[in-house]
Amino acid sequence: MDLTRLPGFLAARLAKAAVVILAIVVCNFLLIHAAPGDPASVIAGQSGAADERFLAQLREQFGLDRPLHVQLWIYLKGVLTLDLGFSHRQQLPVWTLIQARLPATLLLTGTAFVFAIVTGVTLGALAARRVGRWADSLITVIALTFYATPLFWIGLMLVLVFSVWLEWLPSFGMSSVGVELHGMAAVLDVAQHLLLPALTLGLFYLAVYARLTRATMLEVADQDFVKTARAKGVPEGRVLRAHVLRNAMLPVITFAGIQAGQLVGGAILVETVFAWPGIGRLAFDALLARDYAVLLGVFFCTSVMVVAFNLVTDLLYAVVDPRVEAVG
Repeated sequence: MDLTRLPGFLAARLAKAAVVILAIVVCNFLLIHAAPGDPASVIAGQSGAADERFLAQLREQFGLDRPLHVQLWIYLKGVLTLDLGFSHRQQLPVWTLIQARLPATLLLTGTAFVFAIVTGVTLGALAARRVGRWADSLITVIALTFYATPLFWIGLMLVLVFSVWLEWLPSFGMSSVGVELHGMAAVLDVAQHLLLPALTLGLFYLAVYARLTRATMLEVADQDFVKTARAKGVPEGRVLRAHVLRNAMLPVITFAGIQAGQLVGGAILVETVFAWPGIGRLAFDALLARDYAVLLGVFFCTSVMVVAFNLVTDLLYAVVDPRVEAVG
């Protein structure tokens, strides 16, 4: 990609991203408020009082007595200043709750993503190089098994084997309870707690990348430019790395950019199984408590992350294949 076109490309993409995020925020707000049930009744129930006067006070306090378009306008103005509202259940600003939980989710999803794409591409390349042999068949069977197995079942089985039977790894949380650790000891403690949830989340996507890499490498290997490189006497290892694998990575990068955002959705289930203190678990608890402000805040955060991942994907696509011209 021509670097002189990069600023214009980024400006155009960011403008489109802002429009997409605005549309998502409006749609999420309307869908949440179209859900049955009265949040004021839930808040009153948690407080132990449900008379009409108290319900009216709650609706006035949280702006639920105003017309829907007025509530939407107030919410949009708040989003522009990162004022995502107030959690009636936890009595804290939504942005404060998300800031406290977001690093845990980014750590989990980032680790799972790197593990999935590195291991998946490696296994896919190995399967393509050993096509038709026992290694290819074994990798294919393993990939299909992980692809067809539900995430929660994988998580429960990993807990059963490594936490209950072998007692090698902790089964829940992000750190040891009741133990104060510092420095490298704290890092290792978090890494032990991270291993099982990251493995659970990454195995499904590992299977996808392995199958996709294998299929695209086999397709690229039949192209004329690869046959020409071999005819010129280019070493087989260089042919596979510089010609076959590099061109096969284009659809993998595209798919990875799409699925990077979906990792947050999968993290909700994994965080619930392993009691991981991320925004996925926060959204699940908010849904049960009808804490709409927290739900909208989590949806806003995840939509920004998805749009950011797609922008990075476009840039990587142009870097991997110089023939691709990035247009706004």
